Amino acid sequence: MIKQIKKWLVLSIIGAIILCGWLTYYAISPLKLQPNSQEINIQSGSGLKSIANQLVAQGVLKEPWRFILLAKLLQKEQYLQAGSYTLNKNISPYQLLLSLNHGKTTQGSITFIEGRTFEQMRQKLAVNDAVKQSIAGLSESEILKLIGSPYSVAEGLFFPDTFYFDRNTTDIDLLKISYNAMQSKLEKAWQGRDQGLPYKTSYQALIMASIIEKETGKASERPMIAGVFLNRLRIGMRLQTDPTVIYGMGIRFDGNIRKKDLSVDTPYNTYTRSGLPPTPIAMPGLAAIEAALHPANTKALYFVGKGDGSHAFSNSLDEHNRAVAKYQLKK
Repeated sequence: MIKQIKKWLVLSIIGAIILCGWLTYYAISPLKLQPNSQEINIQSGSGLKSIANQLVAQGVLKEPWRFILLAKLLQKEQYLQAGSYTLNKNISPYQLLLSLNHGKTTQGSITFIEGRTFEQMRQKLAVNDAVKQSIAGLSESEILKLIGSPYSVAEGLFFPDTFYFDRNTTDIDLLKISYNAMQSKLEKAWQGRDQGLPYKTSYQALIMASIIEKETGKASERPMIAGVFLNRLRIGMRLQTDPTVIYGMGIRFDGNIRKKDLSVDTPYNTYTRSGLPPTPIAMPGLAAIEAALHPANTKALYFVGKGDGSHAFSNSLDEHNRAVAKYQLKK
C-alpha cells in the first residue's frame, strides 16, 4: 500500500513538472501574429472565459483553454481590463496576460481648439482613425438629444481641450465628455462671477466668452476686451464686432469682410442688432470664460488692432478715430 502511494506520488510530481514545463513553454512562446502588429478590442464587463474567446475570435489565440489555465495559475483572472490594445507580432501569452492585467490599452487622442466652431469639431472627429463614427448625417439637435443636452444649437457648448481615450470610443461618447466638461467649468465660473454683470444666465456669459475668444489675439487683453463689450451692453450700444458678422455669413464668407457685409442683417450681425447674438460663435476656452465673468474695470468703449495682435483702447469716439488713423490708416 505504501509502495503504491509512493508510486502515485512520484507520478504526480513528474506529471506536475511536465505540466509546468509545458505551460511555461506555452507562456513564453511568441504568438507570431500576422501581420507584424494587430489591433484587438476587449469588451467592457468581460470575464476571463469571454476574454479568451474574444482573443480566439480575433485570431490571437488558436484555442482559449491554455490561456485560461495560465491566467488562473498566475491568479490574474480578476484583474484583466477591457479596452483596445496593439499587439506586436512576437508577443507571448504571458506578455499578453500582463498587458491585459495592467490595462496597457492603445489610446487615441483628439484636440479641440479654442475659437473653432462645432462644425470644425465634427470634422476633426470624422477624420480621427481612433474614433468610432456614429453621428454622420445627424443634425445638431439630434446629437444634442443623444448627449442629454436641453439645447438645440451646439455651438460653444463643448470644452476645448486634448482628450485621451481607448481606440474605438464613439464620437458621441467624446462629445459627451467635452460637453460635460464645459458645463462643469462654466457652472463653477458662473458661481464665482463678479457682481453687477449684465447677464441673465450663464449661457449669455458663454456667448460673450465666445466673442472674446474670437476677438483676442493677445491673452492678457481678454479682460479689457470683455470690459469694452460689457460697457457697450450696459449703455445699449451695439457690440459691432466683426467675428459675429462673419459667423452669420456662414459659407458666404470668403476670407474677407467688406463694408457692405456689415449692413447685411442676420441674427448674428451686431452692427445691425443690439445686444448679444442668439448663440455662441465658437468654442471659448476657460480664460475667455473667466474674462467674461471678471472683466477689467475700464471706461473704454472702443478698441482697434495695432497690427501686432494687440489693441489700442479708447474711452471716446474722437480718441478711437485718432487710434484708427494711427494704427489702421497709418496717418
